[in-house]
Amino acid sequence: MKNFILSLIIINIFSFNGYAQESKVKTAGKDYDNYAYIDAIKIYEKVAEKGYKSEELFKKLGNAHYFNSHFESAAKWYGELFAMNTDEIGSEYYYRYAQSLKSSGQTEQANKILDEFNSKKQTDSRAKLYDENVSYLDQIKANSGRYVIENAGINSKYSDYGTFIYKNKIYFASARDTGNFTQRKHKWTGEYFTNLYTADVDSARVTKFKTSLNSKFNEASPVFTKDGKTVYFTRNNYLNGKKGKDDKKVTLVKIYKATLVNDKWTNISALPFASDNYSTAHPALSPDEKTLYFASDMPGSIGQSDLYKVSINGDASYGKPINLGKAINTEGKETFPFVTSENEIYFASDGHPGLGGLDVFVAQIESNGNISNIQNVGTDVNSPQDDFAYIIDPVSRKGYFSSNKEGGEGSDDIYKFLETKKLKCIQELNGIITDAETKIILPGTKVILYENQVIKNSTIAESTGFYSFPVECGKSYSVRTENPDYITKEVNVIIPKLNGKTNLPIALDKDACKLVVGGDLAKCFGIKRIYFDLDKSDIRPEAAVDLVKILVVLQENPSVKLDIRSHTDSRATFKYNEILSDKRTKSIIYWLVRNGINPERLTGRGYGETQLVNKCSDGVKCTEEEHQENRRSEFIITSI
Repeated sequence: MKNFILSLIIINIFSFNGYAQESKVKTAGKDYDNYAYIDAIKIYEKVAEKGYKSEELFKKLGNAHYFNSHFESAAKWYGELFAMNTDEIGSEYYYRYAQSLKSSGQTEQANKILDEFNSKKQTDSRAKLYDENVSYLDQIKANSGRYVIENAGINSKYSDYGTFIYKNKIYFASARDTGNFTQRKHKWTGEYFTNLYTADVDSARVTKFKTSLNSKFNEASPVFTKDGKTVYFTRNNYLNGKKGKDDKKVTLVKIYKATLVNDKWTNISALPFASDNYSTAHPALSPDEKTLYFASDMPGSIGQSDLYKVSINGDASYGKPINLGKAINTEGKETFPFVTSENEIYFASDGHPGLGGLDVFVAQIESNGNISNIQNVGTDVNSPQDDFAYIIDPVSRKGYFSSNKEGGEGSDDIYKFLETKKLKCIQELNGIITDAETKIILPGTKVILYENQVIKNSTIAESTGFYSFPVECGKSYSVRTENPDYITKEVNVIIPKLNGKTNLPIALDKDACKLVVGGDLAKCFGIKRIYFDLDKSDIRPEAAVDLVKILVVLQENPSVKLDIRSHTDSRATFKYNEILSDKRTKSIIYWLVRNGINPERLTGRGYGETQLVNKCSDGVKCTEEEHQENRRSEFIITSI
């Protein structure tokens, strides 16, 4: 029955070849356009069983089952449509076929169809969402296992759905009233019209809500104000015994309002922004009761039904309805909103990546009204069928939702639940801060976390160079590092939409040489040795490049004095190495003096192999790399 309120689609009659079947198809087409889908299905299927094939026939059969949530049958007939290999299949059928396959447990085949859908309709937000969330099943799995769920105990063999709790009573819609003398069935679903019912929260005794709110057509989705004096609810376009119809003579649905006067519901009227030509349904109040959220296909909607909000003014008037935007609304159906005191909005959607049919999602309402961090609540609630009308008490974490999942008593059933663990996709952003050249860790580095150029958190890298921040899934951040000896660096990162950890190591480049007595300018500039030709002490061009760095420091810091030290490895004789290293030291000093440095600022000598930095002394077998460590030049600061 929910689909009567959810689906707002009219499809034209098709022409069909075959005189013998023409009258049947015309009859079925009439029923189809009047939303009498049950009657249409019977006729269409008899035609198909006789071997007749038509693109329009299979489309209508698929749609008739799809809009009644008979997904296995819908997948069958959409499959026949796709088997015809026609180029005329609209992109919408790719999505419906994929949804039907998922709802039938054929996820792998569904994803293949979604890939085709994405290639054909890249501008469709559902295609984009699928493309951006290829691992959506992993996310759903990660969000599962958080509920204890049981039958609410108030279900019948008919459709029961949509709940609201007020003063320890549960209010909901049910099609269980079959009538005393006449059977008022809706042709679309073959079920009876729904009225509002109530029961004590802890009782299975259900009574019909015997008020003027119930009519001979559909009522659903009541929501009461905290004082109990006002109720908003969904009803067919019907008031004072008269049906309202759109331009195509179809009676849609509207949100109505009633007030309690002397214990009677009176002043029943449609909200002023409702219309005969589009539907408004499933009202939900914000905790402060200043905003009404609802679903509608009004002009300007993105999809088949979108979520909207409208302000409730102090004089009981209303503002202009505002679409909640593309962050939440898709080309599919978004419906059954529910808003909590924690600024969360729960809703049902078949446009966001899910398990098939309608799934329940939750999103955050930001302080500026934007919607962010949309997540599927998991497989405990969601199934391959339709799951919707989710409400929750944010304190007790108890609530209700509706579903036509397998194992129920009727076409739709109400389930109650306890959420044992709040859905909060939590990520840890972490890493180690190191020197880009030497790879040594840099404890004490300040690390700052930014979101949209606003500081969200800061920390100091630990003794191991490690830092970490708690962050939100799916968001973008910037991480800035500040170290007095290094260039400030900022790195952008996008956090995945799954619980876990995101590693972001950051390597810093030295900002400038820190001049301290005893410090080595060679290390500051990464100079390991000054290159000379074999057995020679002449300055080579490669060496001059590094010596210019030393020269500039001495020119810009005229008080700095250096002691220049040259070293060799242990190969060759002790005396030879001592003489050679000394000559090379003198060549360096001579080069610096020749380029303008006062010789009084420079001292130095060669140390040969007397100050090895490793084990590679005479007679010890070492690699060339180990010998290289000993062949080095040092420029030790002796005065500043």
